[in-house]
Amino acid sequence: MEWLNYHHLLYFWAAARAGSVTRASQELNLTQPTLSGQIRTLERRLGHPLFSRQGRRLVLTEAGQLVFRYADEIFGLGRELLETVKGRPAGQALRFRVGVVDAVPKAVAYRLLVPALECGGDVKLVAVEGKLSSLIGELALHRLDLVLSDAPLPAGSAVRAFSHLLGESGVDFFGAAALARRFRPGFPGSLDGAPVLLPTEGTSLRDALQGWFERRGLKPKVVGEFEDGALLKAFGQSGRGLFPAPSAIRSEIRRQFDVQSLGRVPEVTERFFALSAERRLRHPAVVALSESARNRLFAGSRSQGGPERG
Repeated sequence: MEWLNYHHLLYFWAAARAGSVTRASQELNLTQPTLSGQIRTLERRLGHPLFSRQGRRLVLTEAGQLVFRYADEIFGLGRELLETVKGRPAGQALRFRVGVVDAVPKAVAYRLLVPALECGGDVKLVAVEGKLSSLIGELALHRLDLVLSDAPLPAGSAVRAFSHLLGESGVDFFGAAALARRFRPGFPGSLDGAPVLLPTEGTSLRDALQGWFERRGLKPKVVGEFEDGALLKAFGQSGRGLFPAPSAIRSEIRRQFDVQSLGRVPEVTERFFALSAERRLRHPAVVALSESARNRLFAGSRSQGGPERG
């Protein structure tokens, strides 16, 4: 088995971050020739030059950029290990800090988070809700261990993070008993002209439904748009309109809000993601959450994927 000298990798990483061998040698309390020699040893070991010079500046080569990304993750994980061990006295619960995007249904978030509390260790859950953009910022600052989202990390995001697909679910329309009886015959065509309650524009579910309505030539009467999913369902419970929710939590929706399902919407699915700063999920609570999502909550998912780099 081939082994990497992590001291050499550390010296390279420090020089890449400082942008100068001189500055890096001062930070590491090493002589400049020693540091340069260690970096050259790493380059020979990897078989690629890692830096090129542009005037007085050191610039990473293509191979250097690749090695730097890995080094950044390796030493970032090392810092996280020290912080976790030092910040967790013996006998104290392991803190699991999760951000939940407000578009994720509460019942889905609950079903996803419960296994994290049952992973075999003493775990203290800290859950906060918010917009995707603000939660990603907290993730980047390592104030959160994970973000649960109904969408992957946006393309072109400046935050270095990874999107892990937990699973996908079909979508049902629900309604109070009288409304469900009225519009169930002929569903889903009966949605044309029917009063509906929808998430606000720009959410993943709203965009998917809007596209499906247009393809089917359906024009439901939108009587309410909501950022808060619980408020949307409360209006649905009162009979103000039909509303969509994931098929994976159909039984919870019917029981909690005393509503009936009209049926599943063809061709429309909701996908749920775990966003993390790690390429691989390592936190024991995160691993338990992910495995339960794939093997239980979303066991009928049509696709399961690896991480999508953001």
